[in-house]
Amino acid sequence: MRQFQGFPSSGRVVYTSIPNVFFSSLLPEIDDIAELKTTLHVMALLYGKKGYPRFVSYSELLGNASLMSSLKGSDILPEEVLRKALKMATERGTLLSLAVEKDSPSHVKEEEIYFLNDGNGRQVVAKIESGELKLSGLKAGAPAPVQAEELPDIFTLYEQNIGMLTPMIADELRDAEKLYPEDWIRDAIKEAVLHNKRSIKYIAKILENWSVEGRSDGTYQRDIKKTGPDKYFKGKYGHMVQR
Repeated sequence: MRQFQGFPSSGRVVYTSIPNVFFSSLLPEIDDIAELKTTLHVMALLYGKKGYPRFVSYSELLGNASLMSSLKGSDILPEEVLRKALKMATERGTLLSLAVEKDSPSHVKEEEIYFLNDGNGRQVVAKIESGELKLSGLKAGAPAPVQAEELPDIFTLYEQNIGMLTPMIADELRDAEKLYPEDWIRDAIKEAVLHNKRSIKYIAKILENWSVEGRSDGTYQRDIKKTGPDKYFKGKYGHMVQR
């Protein structure tokens, strides 16, 4: 084993952002080293991309020398190891895959492109499949099958979208579960993210307002357009909400 010489000095290090939920929910479940390596490489490639939409193609992964070198060492060809790893990551729900047709001068070639299975990735895949979003030089084919994904609980949803789940915040979410329907809490978290007000106090204020003023499907969305996110700072308890 070649010994690692250490990371460069801090001024020269480039970092990749990985969601906290990866370590709390995904990492304990991944027991295949090729799937883990491939998943991390996909996340790093996506993080380094610019523009919209962001995805990674199979040919892009196949041409990644670092990844393909790390998949060598067995009797199976690295290309087959990569295929299997991507299939496992897609079936697990970490990645979303989409079959597309790539135009070339001589023929049409089909390959898979991969998205992170987050809110943005799911939205982009849906738009491509419906024809609402066109990819330059690519045409959507039949989507690859993906296992049905269970909705995350409110604790995971909070950690994925708002921030670290501390014991005190977990207690506040448990208290909220006793007072409000779970779909209210989910929608309150989504609204906090929509307006970049990532705070448990802001979420609590949304729920309190809904319980006092009432809500119906779509009503509070129309109110947002009229009054904006600061409407939750108004009223008796507005001073308690952290901006």
